[in-house]
Amino acid sequence: MSITLLGVLLIGLSGLLVGGTLATWKTNRALAAGLAACAVLALAAGVLRLGYL
Repeated sequence: MSITLLGVLLIGLSGLLVGGTLATWKTNRALAAGLAACAVLALAAGVLRLGYL
């Protein structure tokens, strides 16, 4: 698996986690906060993997 593909997959995973955050915000805010933190980490890892920062 190439480094570029891994970075793109991590950014896609962060998008899915953001969607889960929005879906669970009204029912369970603690879980939504955890999902948001994971989304930020996945996005940062994807951007760093692609070498944008």
